[in-house]
Amino acid sequence: VPLGVFWSIFLGLVWLHLLEVPDPSVVPHYQAGVVAFGLSAVIELLGEPFWVLAQAHLFVRLKVIAESLSVVSKCILTVILVVFYPQWGLYIFSLAQLLYVSILVMCYVIYFVMFLGSPEATKKSFPVARMKALLPNLVEGETFVNWKEAWLTWSFFKQSFLKQILTEGERYVMTFLNVLNFGDQGVYDIVNNLGSLVARFIFLPIEESFYVFFAKVLERGKNVKDQKQDDVAMAANVLELLLKLVLLIGLTITVFGYAYSQLALDIYGGSVLSSGTGPDLLRCYSLYVLFLAINGVTECFTFALMCEEEVDRYNFIMLALSFTFLCISYFLTRWYSSVGFILANCFNMGIRIAHSIHYIYNFFKESTYRPLTGLLPSPFLVLVYIISGVITGFSEVVFCCDKGWMGRLVHISTGALCFAATIVTMFCTETKLIHFVRS
Repeated sequence: VPLGVFWSIFLGLVWLHLLEVPDPSVVPHYQAGVVAFGLSAVIELLGEPFWVLAQAHLFVRLKVIAESLSVVSKCILTVILVVFYPQWGLYIFSLAQLLYVSILVMCYVIYFVMFLGSPEATKKSFPVARMKALLPNLVEGETFVNWKEAWLTWSFFKQSFLKQILTEGERYVMTFLNVLNFGDQGVYDIVNNLGSLVARFIFLPIEESFYVFFAKVLERGKNVKDQKQDDVAMAANVLELLLKLVLLIGLTITVFGYAYSQLALDIYGGSVLSSGTGPDLLRCYSLYVLFLAINGVTECFTFALMCEEEVDRYNFIMLALSFTFLCISYFLTRWYSSVGFILANCFNMGIRIAHSIHYIYNFFKESTYRPLTGLLPSPFLVLVYIISGVITGFSEVVFCCDKGWMGRLVHISTGALCFAATIVTMFCTETKLIHFVRS
């Protein structure tokens, strides 16, 4: 929390005094927005120990309820203020963000206040008995800093910092190098938010949940022969089916996203979004979603098993990758405008997937399990995907989006039929996966 306060103040001053500030007549209350988002980051840090504790002990329901309440509250407040007080500008989003983090932290605090010391906690032999134990304290006979834990924390911090650059690097290129004007940044943000809905609502929960699963089932830092073989078999089976699941979701979005990007943006934002670079951006993002899907599962398995030395080694790889990614983002944006950012992200994800696949292959090499076969869909299903892509692409050229609502309905109906054919084929060819999803 002290570090969070320091960085919020320092970066707040950078954003207010060193970077370009938007015209107050176009974006009012920018300064207040910077302060509010810095404050919200500090508030969220206060709830971090509770979040970690809930994750470690698989309090899934608590996490779902807390995040759902906070997100719904944030959305309701944003809509109300935008409708009734649009002149408030960034005050609206600042207040909504503060409400979001406040409810999120309060949900965790209230839950643990009621849970700790309760008969249920005693029955589960919960390692924390009082709220006071979650606060910083000095223990007699122990050093002020546990250096082994400190170095491990430092390794994860470096990894998180580099992952932040790799995940949000294009934002920093936009902000510091001014490669796009504010208007193009706005279109990019809209497409990015629309495209990342699937990643946030489907892939991220899968990644977070199964990171905990793999970390519990397998022991970090041990090779496959030193693990319990029943646990190895279960982990391999789950990993294979998870890879198959996210691959098929990603392929479906990539294939159908190509032909329906322009229509989606036209319905969402009218010709302002659908006539410029928006459709090309969303089409590229549909491909990027496929990379996101595979990377999420492969990395969650890899990070659940890496020992401290492997984490440090990977940090060096990520450092080189971060520098390469930022350079590629800059040059591709110069050549292809905002589409260059998404192409750079695809390159970045491709390298990370290759590293994780290499790690998984080496881990299971001395066993009879081959979970990476989950990345090989049925040839017949691939054929159906190709046919669906060709038909929907042709439908877009003929019926969308300047042929009126009748043409759009024909285009949507064509896509619905192709999607239905794909799902039926999936049920027929991927029976093991369907059973896994059901169970």
